[in-house]
Amino acid sequence: MLEGLFDLKRWELAFVHMDTFWDGFGVTLHVVVAGLALALALGTLLGVFSTTRSRILRGISRVYVEFYQNTPLPVQVLFMYMAGPQFLQAITGAPQPVRIAPFVLGTLGVGLYHAAYIAEVIRTGIEAVPRGQVEAAQSQGFSRIQTYAYIVLPQTFKIILPPLCNQALNLVKNTSVLALVAGGDLMYRSDNFVSLYGYLQGYIICCFMYFIICFPLAMLVQWLEKRSKARPRAKSIPGVTDVAAAAGKEA
Repeated sequence: MLEGLFDLKRWELAFVHMDTFWDGFGVTLHVVVAGLALALALGTLLGVFSTTRSRILRGISRVYVEFYQNTPLPVQVLFMYMAGPQFLQAITGAPQPVRIAPFVLGTLGVGLYHAAYIAEVIRTGIEAVPRGQVEAAQSQGFSRIQTYAYIVLPQTFKIILPPLCNQALNLVKNTSVLALVAGGDLMYRSDNFVSLYGYLQGYIICCFMYFIICFPLAMLVQWLEKRSKARPRAKSIPGVTDVAAAAGKEA
């Protein structure tokens, strides 16, 4: 088995089918972009819900987060794949189950799943913003929505960039769950190649293509973490830093 990994004929056959792998790579990228957009939008909304004074909104956020964090993603995707068409049939009144496109299924699967984790990241970021800034904004006539839009959320996203990129990295890898429902993604195409020819080269190419997406994201996470730990340099403000420095010398 391992000797076959160095067989040039097997590699040649794998490279002949590279168009198939690249097609799967394209499907994976599309699902990543759409799923990440959904996860960010829904996760931000749920993160805001979890920090409001409304018990109902906090309850909705909590139930959603607990459900999606404590159930496996493959089970969620398979449930949508099997039960989704029947739900759509009941809602639309169609004569037969309404098929869900693999792209939509993958987007909903990874998007809804990672929205729960992003919601917790958003909540932590919002709680890190000083409460006084919220009170100051509201004292200046800002509504609660304006306070979140112009004061809280811009600062929140600066704080949570490293963990947010980590969630994007996990989302990329979790798109492989589409292979369970014949989603046409990279993992599915690799499975087909290996099943058809029995050559593990298909999985090696699959790993390399996932690496192409994930490695830059991992480097970005490390850079953002180093940047967030770096101490900002004090700026010289006339009349402020001068007085503080003089007071320090006198002491």
